[in-house]
Formats: sequence, structure tokens, C-alpha cells
Amino acid sequence: MKFSTWRSVSIISFTILAFLGSGYSQQAPRYSFLNQAAEAPAISYYDYIIIGGGTAGCPLAATLSQNYKVLLLERGDSPYGNKNVSNMMNFPDTLQDTSPTSAAQRFVSEDGVINSRARVLGGGSCLNAGFYTRASPNYVREAGWDGRLANESYEWVEKIVVFEPTMPQWQTALKEGLLEVGVTPFNGFTYDHEFGTKIGGTIFDSDGNRHTAADLLEYANPEGLTVLLHARVSRILFKVKGRSRPQAYGVIFWDKYGRKHKAYLNKGTDNEIILSAGALGSPQLLILSGIGSRDQLEALNITAILDQPMVGQGMSDNPMNAIFVPSPNPVATTLIQVVGITKFGCFIEGASGSNFVVSGSNSNGAPGRNFGMFSPQTGQLATVPPKERTPEAIARAVEAMNSLQEYHFQGGFILEKTRGPLSTGFLKLKNRNINENPSVTFNYFKEPEDLVRCVRGIEAIESIIKSPGFSNFTYSDVQMATLLNISTHFPVNTLPRSSEDTRSPEQYCRDTVMTIWHYHGGCQVGQVVDLDYKVIGTDALRVVDGSTFRFSPGTNPQATVMMLGRYMGVKIQNERFARQQAKRRTNS
Repeated sequence: MKFSTWRSVSIISFTILAFLGSGYSQQAPRYSFLNQAAEAPAISYYDYIIIGGGTAGCPLAATLSQNYKVLLLERGDSPYGNKNVSNMMNFPDTLQDTSPTSAAQRFVSEDGVINSRARVLGGGSCLNAGFYTRASPNYVREAGWDGRLANESYEWVEKIVVFEPTMPQWQTALKEGLLEVGVTPFNGFTYDHEFGTKIGGTIFDSDGNRHTAADLLEYANPEGLTVLLHARVSRILFKVKGRSRPQAYGVIFWDKYGRKHKAYLNKGTDNEIILSAGALGSPQLLILSGIGSRDQLEALNITAILDQPMVGQGMSDNPMNAIFVPSPNPVATTLIQVVGITKFGCFIEGASGSNFVVSGSNSNGAPGRNFGMFSPQTGQLATVPPKERTPEAIARAVEAMNSLQEYHFQGGFILEKTRGPLSTGFLKLKNRNINENPSVTFNYFKEPEDLVRCVRGIEAIESIIKSPGFSNFTYSDVQMATLLNISTHFPVNTLPRSSEDTRSPEQYCRDTVMTIWHYHGGCQVGQVVDLDYKVIGTDALRVVDGSTFRFSPGTNPQATVMMLGRYMGVKIQNERFARQQAKRRTNS
């Protein structure tokens, strides 16, 4: 097959990217504490109420349950038994599923980039590519974390959910290419974040089973933990009368039948409510509860509890740009396994396979292919004007894509993720409906340095494609301009394409910007929470999740978010025990 064959299939090249989050899930554990919110009493009492059973919330709840009565409220369902989550070949279904019960809730930022937020126990670890890597020692120091406790917390996570991947030839070729273009040294298999090229951990075991943050609930004390699914928290309750600072004391949540429930903190000054609802959910719920900019609260007719204009500020999403590389030789299906950590501000990774597209059925019940979040059915064809994205046009695109032969999908893609980033945006609520996504602006490439880093990353990818180490998986006559054209014309976002020459790497970065689902901010340390993750200006309220980050940690944040849940659980318990001991000494 000549390389020219690929010109006719440029529209499907980035269907591979749907494979980024695929994976299997192991058999459901028998958690005696896992229940539906509909089964909960109208009123209940706990020592800790954690809002959000995601990547941070699960390890946090498991840790605190060892000594205290804990309620973990998750708005989504269990990942166990959900075929869209559990089977890698069904992963595109999750992104394409826009139903209220989907594990992935789609949103499109005001920048025009298609994104998703998790809505499932285990959070983003149920949807991602499984890559596991720690933050750098410098990141840990700058965050103000205790290095020893951070390492112990990482290890606690790794005992349950992390494995060493196998290395098929395509990933080995990517590794060799990275080393040949100067992303050195080779650091072997390691969880550590070091300059050079390495093989990272994975949350997929040798049988292809996905292990998630929900699995960390295996550590929980069943007598101390209650997990409620389909529990939509609409408001945090505060005591304000006669107090200099508002004190959180309870939450209102709703079950899937629309019934209202209330959960309150037990008496005691050490009991707390902890928000772990993610970079969109945590600032959204603070605002709905009356903590945010007074102007926004008044516009939404929300009673102001605390004028805090920094809630929802500092929103960032690491830009991702990728280049599809068709292969003349068969390639194994792989997720992210190798990463190049460069000194010029980006991370280079890749995934490969010929079966990124899975069998399904079309609207008439006939066999077809599912192209996930890049499917024509999503209506996100960036090269088609919105008024022309008719059902007939989409049907024609589906028919064309389904007619392609399997070998058209043979190859892989190499991506770069911009470190940081430096560019920031903001989050605002559209209304008071907790089920609706807030409006989010990330301002991709607003800071020139982010664009410089992207360009350096694209140039490095071009060198890797041309390197001897990668030669078995690329056509000898391939022209970089052709590869850029293929990738540019795929509907990876809703942005209008520039008429400028796509051979400009700057324009390519702008035109093909995507998310790698590593967005963060909105409740940043020093702005909304203090170094103990307590919400500044309040009592009995903390935020523990990625919304507190200024920059994304490492090449993939999931390891550090899970670590933070465990870390803060241990720290909260230790500090509470120390206060109790001091009180006993004073009274004696």
C-alpha cells in the first residue's frame, strides 16, 4: 500500500485519539458500604462528609474511615459492570454517550475545545489512558507537602492500582526515537519524574483489567464508611448567625428519583465537610453554596455567604497536539507507556493500533463503526460550517467512514502536552442547576511561552518520525506537510480552521489544540484554600482535589491526585489526634 492511500482517509486519522482513555475493569468488589442515594435516610449524621467519589475522594474516604464515620457522596454510578468503562473497545461509547447517566459528562469550553468531566465512582481514573507517574520532587516541595508522607502516600496507591506495562515494538520504536533526537537519558521503568525518556506505570494489569481510584476503597473500614451513588449535592449548609466566620455543618443532596436528603456533621469542632468534586465541580458547588464573587452571586440570586472573587479563577488546561503517523507494518494496540520529559517545556507520548475503531450499528441497526468523540454523529465536524452539519451530511460522513478498510487505521499517533500551562482562564455559572456544566474558558496559548513550547514539541515529533529508530513504523516517502494536513482537517475541536499555511507550526498548534483531560484550578492554594486545603474565611470546610493545583503535576496528574487524597487523610487524622492529646494533657 502506498502512502498516497492515506490521503483519502485523512478525515478518520484522529479516531485513534478516542483510544487514549480505553481499558478494562476488574470484577466488582463486594463493598458492603456501597449503596444508592435513594436508599439513604432523609437525615443522617457523620464525622466527615466528602463530596465527590473521584480520584481524590476515594482514597481520602478510605483513609478517614479507619477512625471516623465518613459519608462519601458520588453523583455518578459504580464503574463496576459498566461496559462503557470496563471494556477498552467500548470506550468511545462513553465519550459519545450524552445521556444523564453517562460516566463522562461532555462539555465544550468557550475556547471551542471538546472536553469531558467524570461522573462515576473513581472519577477520571475510570476514563483515562492509564498512565501513572509521580510529580517531581520540586513540585512536591513547592506544594509545601512533606516529602516522606508524599512518598508513603504514593506507595499506598501503587500497591493496589499500578503495574509495569509490557513494551510492544511500536512503543519501543518511540522510545528509541526520543533518545535519538536528544530526549536523554533513558531512565528505564520508573514512576519518578525525571528529564529524559522513561517507561511509566499503568493502571492496567497484565490481563488488561483497569484498576481505578474506586479500588482504593479496598483499604476502607466497612464499619466507618458509607458511599452513596447517584447523590447530587446541590448546596453546602453554613452557620452564620452570631459567628465571625461561616461554619459548614451539612449538605443537601438529591437521589436519582428527585428526593431530597440532608446529611449533617456530628457535634464536635474537628468534624468537616470536604469538597473533592474536581476542577469544575468544586468551584461550581462553592458558588452555588454562596462562596464566590459577590457580583456573580447577586446575578444568580444566590445568598452571599462569603465574598470570594478567586473562586473559579486560575482555570488551566494543558494543550495537547498530536500527529497521526500511518504505518506500513502492522502495529500492536498500545496506550501511553513511554514518555519523553523534555527540558524545553513539553512531554511527548504516543499510542498505536489498528483496532481503534470498534464495531457497532448505525441508526438503521446495520453494522457500522463507532468513532467515539471524533465521530461524525457528534456533530463536531470543524471543517463543516455549523448550518451544514445536517443529519444528511452526518449520515454521508458515517457511510464514508464505515466503508474504509481495516488497514486504513493501521498506525499510531505521537502527541505533545504543554507543561504547566502558563495560560489561565476562569469558570462562571450559567445558572443554579447543579446538573449543568458551568461556562469555562481556558485561554489556550494566551501566554506566548505556551505556544513556544508547543512548537518545540511539534518539531521534536517531526524529528522522531524521521529518526532511524522509528523507521519501521513510517513511510520513507512521507512528507511532514502531508501529515500535518491530515491531522489539521480532522474535527478535533469546534474552532474554524485558519486559511494560513498549515506548515506553520504555530498555526498548527492553534488549529489542532485538544485537551488531554488534565484541566485544573478554580480553588487554588493561596487563593481559595490555605496550605492545609481549608477554605479561607470559613470553618469546617476544605477542598482536596485537582482544583487546588496551579500547574498540572508530572506528565499525568492522576497519581498525584490519588496521592493527595491519601496524604490529606493521614494528615487530617494525625493533626486531629495531636489536638485531642493536647486537650487531654491540658485537662489532666
